[in-house]
Amino acid sequence: MNIVLLGPPMTGKGTQAEFISKHFKLVHLSTGDMFRDLANEQDSLGLKAKEYWSKGNLVPDELTIELFKKELKKDKYKNGFVLDGFPRTLNQAKELKKIAKINHVINIVSTDESIIKRTILRKTCSNCKKIYGLNIQPKKKDICDICGGKLMQRVDDNEETIRHRLKVYRENTNPIEEFYAQEKILINIDGDQLPEEVFDDVRNSLE
Repeated sequence: MNIVLLGPPMTGKGTQAEFISKHFKLVHLSTGDMFRDLANEQDSLGLKAKEYWSKGNLVPDELTIELFKKELKKDKYKNGFVLDGFPRTLNQAKELKKIAKINHVINIVSTDESIIKRTILRKTCSNCKKIYGLNIQPKKKDICDICGGKLMQRVDDNEETIRHRLKVYRENTNPIEEFYAQEKILINIDGDQLPEEVFDDVRNSLE
């Protein structure tokens, strides 16, 4: 089973991807994490991508598609995957259809004000990438419960950048919903709930 997660930034797609991948035994593939890891490794593709996402802009299709064509050929994805952060444009959705068969598209819907509040409060472990925020707080301030790593706020987690990202999303990504609705695989989920409640809706829809 191959699943795509849609929704504006900060709607909890990463958290839901973790829940889905564990429950259905699928590989979680996050575009953002891959690009950030490549940038930290000084990879040329990752550094090019960073020029865009650090300012809240979409990474150009040609860069993103190049990465996914290579990535999805790996054996670890043969039993199914959850895509988080891709596709983000209609062109990417059409290109993805050529690369892999998508069975379900989960679209997490949330209000802009909820998204902005979550963004300002979000912190990520610098070591294991665990995300903390409004509904998930660490036991010790700025220390990851899992690995003891330092919690950091991403440079693009501020109100000005998130408002810009939401604007970009509305302009560039909404057509994907229409595309997958026509494919009859789009499932809309209310994202203004607790993460566990969102997953209950997701699991019920998939099962």
